[in-house]
Amino acid sequence: MVPAEKLDQIVARFEYLEARLNAGAAPAEIAAISREYSELKPVVDQIFAFRRAESDLAEAQDWLSDPEMKALAEDEIPKLKARLPELEQALRIALLPKDAADARPAILEIRPGTGGDEASLFAADLARMYQRHAERMGWRFDVLESQTSDLGGIKEFTAHVQGEGVYARLKYESGVHRVQRVPETEASGRIHTSAATVAVLPEAEEVDIDIPASDIRIDTMRSSGAGGQHVNTTDSAVRITHLPTGIVVTSSEKSQHQNRAIAMQVLRARLYEMERERLHSERAADRKSQVGSGDRSERIRTYNFPQGRMTDHRINLTLYSLGQIMDGDLTTVIDALVADDQAGKLAEMGA
Repeated sequence: MVPAEKLDQIVARFEYLEARLNAGAAPAEIAAISREYSELKPVVDQIFAFRRAESDLAEAQDWLSDPEMKALAEDEIPKLKARLPELEQALRIALLPKDAADARPAILEIRPGTGGDEASLFAADLARMYQRHAERMGWRFDVLESQTSDLGGIKEFTAHVQGEGVYARLKYESGVHRVQRVPETEASGRIHTSAATVAVLPEAEEVDIDIPASDIRIDTMRSSGAGGQHVNTTDSAVRITHLPTGIVVTSSEKSQHQNRAIAMQVLRARLYEMERERLHSERAADRKSQVGSGDRSERIRTYNFPQGRMTDHRINLTLYSLGQIMDGDLTTVIDALVADDQAGKLAEMGA
């Protein structure tokens, strides 16, 4: 069990933060205090629930010596003893180290992989799947960049997703997604296999990543589109090249000023994730054992349309509810990945 002294320290810190907020903390401190308070509240709730159950069990055991209460105690004690391990496990999970980026919004990037037009169409299906999932979760989903193909697929897709716990849940989606299905253009009915790459990056703030002006080159380009009287008439599209890493980010909305802001936002997110991965690889000897590490070289999931199934290869989870999943119902999948991640971290703590 977690030492009582540690639990006391957490509760004391929580009560201190609560008092600071109630007393009216300085405006410059409110954001940081509120963030830490919000992070500690679910932990403290679990501590109180566990201690309340311990207290109830001790009280019930005292009732055994009272003839009038003995029958009630004998009924309650087994229930409380069965509940305590569940509450202790929930407390251990609440105490697991948090990813500092979990509470952040996310930048979602999708690109077709092998498979030509079918890969592009599948990438578009994934973009719709994540947009519908965001709607189910009550998140805000803003498309930053979407380059479409002639058949309605996408060549490149970038979105900004905001809401509670966005990165904490979407980070498990990073990797290669494979699809097996009969393309609409396939006359003989043969099943084709193609793939798309998904990258989920925590949004970086300017204070996280300082990008000197000398490290970037900004080019403006003529916008391209499906046609119309204004197409190719203004240099609105923006391409930013980060010279030290060679990362290139483009944005082609109507406003050049907006494009520059969007491209810088995506560039900061990519550089922030690169730094996170560098630090992570230094700490972890075997990155492949880390669920959600963002290793894009490994196939993480297969969507088999003829059989209506989805298989997540990291946890050997197979669900025969592909229609609902493609409609954005990812809760079961992500919950399983979160649980597996927590189990791995608990095992590491135990070791």
